[in-house]
Amino acid sequence: MSAFDPTAYGSVFAELLKTPRIMALDPGEENTPAKVGLEALDLDEAFAPNCISDRTMAEGCRSALWLYHDFLVTSHTISQQITTPTGSYWHGIMHRREPDYPNGKYWFGRVGDHDVYPELRDEAATIASGTDNLPSEAAYLMSQSSWDPYAFIDLCEGANVGGVPAGDLCRGIQQREWELLFDYCYRKAIA
Repeated sequence: MSAFDPTAYGSVFAELLKTPRIMALDPGEENTPAKVGLEALDLDEAFAPNCISDRTMAEGCRSALWLYHDFLVTSHTISQQITTPTGSYWHGIMHRREPDYPNGKYWFGRVGDHDVYPELRDEAATIASGTDNLPSEAAYLMSQSSWDPYAFIDLCEGANVGGVPAGDLCRGIQQREWELLFDYCYRKAIA
């Protein structure tokens, strides 16, 4: 598991990601000091010196940044306009955090078998293996043959409102999921 390095995405993205955050399993608290920078974001400048070749993937990065700073409504507005599996993925994460678990599952149903799933499955197993007192509801993370976004939604729901002692585990996996998907969008935007 390699560490997420915001500076790998250029100075504009690095500035917006400079404050480490672990996103909540619920809407969280909007990071209002980041709002001015988010509103001023110019994607062409952010990706420079690279040229954007896939605008929808670049918009995925924009949606991700708003989600990272807990502005779920704005992230939702952006991800709704991205009519691709990756847009549905960001949309699904937002609803999982809202929390609107059935709606999250609906949007993950539109994702299909996403390219980040194999690495996310492996990363989730690594995170779970390092968890003391892994709850039985999370044991599947150690042996799943493919990433199951529905089971993860159920685990997040259990941790958030069902008394399952898996909050830290879910937040850690969710954070890694965000990092992998942001990186995927960034790379595809300039491919």
